[in-house]
Amino acid sequence: MNKFDKLTGIAAPLPLINIDTDMIIPKQFLKTIKRSGLGVNLFDEMRYDDDRNEIPDFVLNKPQYRDAQILVAGDNFGCGSSREHAPWAIADFGITCIIAPSYADIFYNNCFKNGILPIALPQEQIDILMKDAEKGANARMDIDLEAQTVTTSDGEVFSFEIDSFKKHCLMNGLDDIGLTLEKAAAIDSFEATASQSRPWV
Repeated sequence: MNKFDKLTGIAAPLPLINIDTDMIIPKQFLKTIKRSGLGVNLFDEMRYDDDRNEIPDFVLNKPQYRDAQILVAGDNFGCGSSREHAPWAIADFGITCIIAPSYADIFYNNCFKNGILPIALPQEQIDILMKDAEKGANARMDIDLEAQTVTTSDGEVFSFEIDSFKKHCLMNGLDDIGLTLEKAAAIDSFEATASQSRPWV
C-alpha cells in the first residue's frame, strides 16, 4: 500500500447525501477479487447511459475533473453493503482522499486498508470546500495528514481529527498484511521455539 503524507490535487464536488456502495460500484462488477481495473466502473450508473456512452453532466466525466484525486461529498458516504470493492474502485480511479460530513463505519475503515484518507468535517466547512471544488482544475486543495489539515485554494485551513493508529498505518503504507509483517521477527522466533518444543506438530 502506498504511503499517504501530503496531497495537492483537484477536488471533485459530489453534493449528494447517502451515496451507498452500490452507487459507488454496482453489484455486477463484484465478480473480481482484483483491486485493479474497477476505476472505469466507479459510479457506473451515473457516469454512463444504457449504451455505455459517458453522461457529460456527471462530474467525473467533465474535463476539469478527470484527474481528480480528492472527492468532496455529502453526508453518510459509503452506506449500504460492506463491499470492499467500493474503496478499490475509488482508489483505482485515482482518488485517494474523500471529504464528507460522515461515513458508514465499514466503508470508513475499509478506506484506511486501501490507502484512502476519509476526512470528516462539519457541514459548514464541507459547504466551503464544495464551493472551492466547483472552481475546477485551477483550484487545488492541500491535504496534510501529519498536520491533519485541509487547505482550500484560497488558503483557508480546516483541521480534522483522525485515530492515531489509522494515521500511523496510512503514513507508513501499512495494510493488514503490512502490519503483520512488522512482527515477522517475533513470529519467526515463536515458530522456531514451537517446533523445538513440539516437534510432532
